Amino acid sequence: MSSAEGKTPLARFADRRDAGRQLAVQLLPLAGVCPIVVGLPRGGIPVASEIATALHAPLEILAVRKLGAPHNPEYGIGAIVEDGTRIFDPEALASLAIDGGKLESIVAEASEELHRRVVAYRGGRLPMRLRDRTVVVVDDGVATGVTDTAAIRALRRQQPRRLILAVPVCAPDSLARLRREADETVCLIAPAELRGVGQWYRDFSQVNDQEVVAALGAAKRSVA
Repeated sequence: MSSAEGKTPLARFADRRDAGRQLAVQLLPLAGVCPIVVGLPRGGIPVASEIATALHAPLEILAVRKLGAPHNPEYGIGAIVEDGTRIFDPEALASLAIDGGKLESIVAEASEELHRRVVAYRGGRLPMRLRDRTVVVVDDGVATGVTDTAAIRALRRQQPRRLILAVPVCAPDSLARLRREADETVCLIAPAELRGVGQWYRDFSQVNDQEVVAALGAAKRSVA
């Protein structure tokens, strides 16, 4: 499994489900090892759902949230995972002069939203046990890679046998860093200039909570 890199994209995606189906083709050899597919809500869930269906695998979530800069939430300064795993971008913190008090405020707000998502998506169900399992963690695309790095490090603590990152599109520099975090990476497009993940999709509409819950429910019924 390898990545395709260069200035000219090798594929474009109609929507997230189309991206998931394209990724699933690359991941079919994993069907024989009974993997667990872990989607990163919310955008990664439709992608992960298609992969789980193709591999006849269970679908799980891992709640992870980017920490946005004050007055510019789209600019990531770090990420936090539902288990408390945190990573920060020291250069971003320094350039924006974000002190410890402000950072803790940002983390606290993100933690509240993570808790809300865990309750909404998983309810009272305990997370699946990943120890000694092959785990495929899925996102809908990677720009800076900060949330995916946090997710991989959190999943690594659960001691999976093998940890694979699967994404439709990823910035090349982020892909290089993520290759050092995961045991394997599968990426369909690594354009020299990413600009934005959404440009690689014809439909990149926001995924809502109801869609996430529906996808998780459908996946549970299909492997029951």
